Amino acid sequence: MARKTVLRWTKEAVFNSIRRKPNFFPGRHFCTTPPPPPPPKIPHSSRKGRLFTGATIALLIGGGAYASTVDEATFCGWLFSATKLVNPFFAFLDPEVAHRLGVSAAARGWVPREKRPDPSTLGLEVWGKRFSNPIGLSAGFDKNAEAVEGLLGLGFGFVEVGSVTPVPQEGNPKPRIFRLPKEGAIINRCGFNSEGIVAVAKRLGAQHGKRKLETSSTSSPTEDDVKHGGKAGPGILGVNLGKNKTSEDAAADYVQGVHTLSQYADYLVINISSPNTPGLRQLQGRKQLKDLVKKVQAARDEMQWGEEGPPPLLVKIAPDLSRQDLEDIAAVALALRLDGLIISNTTIQRPDPVNNNPVAQESGGLSGMPLFNLSTNILKEMYILTKGKIPLIGCGGISSGEDAYKKIRAGASLVQLYTAFAYGGPALIPQMKAELAQCIERDGYKSINEAIGADCR
Repeated sequence: MARKTVLRWTKEAVFNSIRRKPNFFPGRHFCTTPPPPPPPKIPHSSRKGRLFTGATIALLIGGGAYASTVDEATFCGWLFSATKLVNPFFAFLDPEVAHRLGVSAAARGWVPREKRPDPSTLGLEVWGKRFSNPIGLSAGFDKNAEAVEGLLGLGFGFVEVGSVTPVPQEGNPKPRIFRLPKEGAIINRCGFNSEGIVAVAKRLGAQHGKRKLETSSTSSPTEDDVKHGGKAGPGILGVNLGKNKTSEDAAADYVQGVHTLSQYADYLVINISSPNTPGLRQLQGRKQLKDLVKKVQAARDEMQWGEEGPPPLLVKIAPDLSRQDLEDIAAVALALRLDGLIISNTTIQRPDPVNNNPVAQESGGLSGMPLFNLSTNILKEMYILTKGKIPLIGCGGISSGEDAYKKIRAGASLVQLYTAFAYGGPALIPQMKAELAQCIERDGYKSINEAIGADCR
């Protein structure tokens, strides 16, 4: 009995010991449940992140709900104003990187879309085409026609892509764009960097078909609709043609551009005025220009066109021309019945106050506010020389509606900007249109047509 009792006590002791220490035998599990682990501590920063995310979502939901109660025009105005908050950050980026991001944003539709109608006083007809307003984006911004739809959607009356060269070329070595923010200017020596006419033709073809489809699906085509806007719908599209740096036959390059791209263009531009392609400006001489324009016009006219006819052909000239140069260009333009002139390209001069800026030592063409007076004087002279018979596009230094109005009074039917848009962003466009409409009303004109060339009469 004693032996059995001892054995029983020993077994109970071992059992109790194992029950108190469940890990005595690794891998064996007993019915006892270990106490639950303490709840994880949430870091203070994570709590802030959750609060911020929640607040942001709430604001977005609340903002969206409120926005749905306001009219479309008000909401559109907010979107354009909001770009003023984003645009300053582009100043911290390399100029060419910032430019690349701007084009990409427009190509992806990450820019506001103008839903408000333009003031009726800004509408005009040029080359048989109806422009809802005379403010356009010049060539140089969308060189490869990547963002036509997005840029037209910003409210420009027209957009000009290019310059496009026949063969792809890299252009001049980087860096090649330099900001002068205090002067509101830019110096560039890009040198016709282009993906070439094949790549541009593919993009324009796809965009052309898309815009045609959208236009036909939203409205029935009537004679009045055909007059409004361009070939592929609302907004006018210009195509700016350039020559390759190594090309020995400039005329052949421009002819190739006409054959490939003119079917998508509401107007074509022969760019012979960039200071960054060696020998290009020599084509502005009287004989050279006459021979070139004849060949390009013949190439355009030999193509098959419908009732609308071939696109108008324009020449873009430099602001660094003598009086004799201007007289020669005017004579050629009148004799060959050129459809228009763009005045002007960038300048190789460094007028005040740019000449005091160290960046002014960089080679290339100067654009922006310091170019305004020079290009406007050339514009006025050309309007007088051509007797107002040829539509002129004023370009160079425009940064406000008042500037655009001065160009129009100097003889421009249409105006273009680029540098001011690079600095001011999308919000500049509706602002300029409103200012221009105020200028027309202030001087007692019923339409913009009445103001064209007013300072030359």
